Amino acid sequence: MLTATNIHKRYGTVDVLKGVDVTINKGEVVSIVGPSGSGKSTFLHILGTLDKPDQGEVHLHQQNITRLQGNSLSSFRNKHIGFVFQFHHLLPEFSALENVCIPGWLTKKNKSDVKSKAVSLLKTLGLGHRIENKPSQLSGGEQQRVAVARALINSPEIVFADEPTGNLDTANAKELHQLFFELRRQFQQTFLIVTHNEELAQLSDRVLHMKDGKIV
Repeated sequence: MLTATNIHKRYGTVDVLKGVDVTINKGEVVSIVGPSGSGKSTFLHILGTLDKPDQGEVHLHQQNITRLQGNSLSSFRNKHIGFVFQFHHLLPEFSALENVCIPGWLTKKNKSDVKSKAVSLLKTLGLGHRIENKPSQLSGGEQQRVAVARALINSPEIVFADEPTGNLDTANAKELHQLFFELRRQFQQTFLIVTHNEELAQLSDRVLHMKDGKIV
């Protein structure tokens, strides 16, 4: 489903990625682990079209997404890719429900349909009673689940999660990883997760180890 070939990235004189290849199949939960500075997040951002490689290509369902630019890139990303980051990046002035709806509204889908799906997702994630709460009224674990619902609102082909449990305590971290597997079971959702947590990574279908800009 997702294929990256010979990905290189340099910042200044530093070679961050040195010819990385990966293939992710539909419905897989794959983790990337490795020390800080190994290139994990840079690779994830390139796969998610948030950054461009200096060399190499990324294909999602046979489309070369590294060639997309401008509005075409933004539209493709919003429709086909979901993101969950260490810090949830929820908009503080909006409710949980509104935060989840925003990516759907940006695609100009029917507003009531988007809202209905957002409510359903929040209920699935155990937040049906919190839909009108603003982020400041939610716990860290609840905020991260809102961020997961937001990532899922457009039924993306794949969700990229960059240290999604890095700001959570142990109990909430384990709960979030189990949630990814439940979402895979329910929706055949595909996840690629960057994490420092080896124990949690071992729950994944596959673990890819990065070191010095390569998968080893």
